[in-house]
Amino acid sequence: MPPDTAREAVAGAAATVDEDALAHRAAAGDRVAFATLLAGVYDRIYRMAWRWCGTREAAEDVAQDVVIKLATSIRSYSGEASFATWLWRVTYNTAIDHVRRGKRISLVGSDAVMALVDSASLDTPEQDEMHREELWNAVRTLPPQQRDAVLLVYGEDMSHAEAATAMNVSEKTVSWHLHEARKALRKKLEAAE
Repeated sequence: MPPDTAREAVAGAAATVDEDALAHRAAAGDRVAFATLLAGVYDRIYRMAWRWCGTREAAEDVAQDVVIKLATSIRSYSGEASFATWLWRVTYNTAIDHVRRGKRISLVGSDAVMALVDSASLDTPEQDEMHREELWNAVRTLPPQQRDAVLLVYGEDMSHAEAATAMNVSEKTVSWHLHEARKALRKKLEAAE
């Protein structure tokens, strides 16, 4: 493992341990620990919400709902899973509820899906960012379980096991949903040609 990768892995593990310790203190009623924990994870909550919802406004709404849920449910954190996994589950459920309440996600047109194929020929970082956003929009059009598996594994860089915990399914089920998502996206690309 290269030195930078090793340092990042150690830093990530230390952050998880710190989050878990803060979460246990917050669950016991320590308000300072809760505030510190929330300050450290808010950006991740927002990023995940944006990937599910696709707009800044919707992501802000979901993030605020998650903060409220955390404030009322932190006492139920038992430590069976890491705090990060527990947080993703709360954020995931909140985002899904938001989408189900009728705040529909936008669909991407066939021209935009076709443009995803040409991402290697992009000239500017702005074009690259635009195509990445189109890709996430295309992912949001997948059936819910496929979409969720892709967003957790590729968007949030979770392992299949972590995604399985967040989705409350088996690891095999996550792998199957990812396989089906790839097939569905491939069909969209072929149909756009």
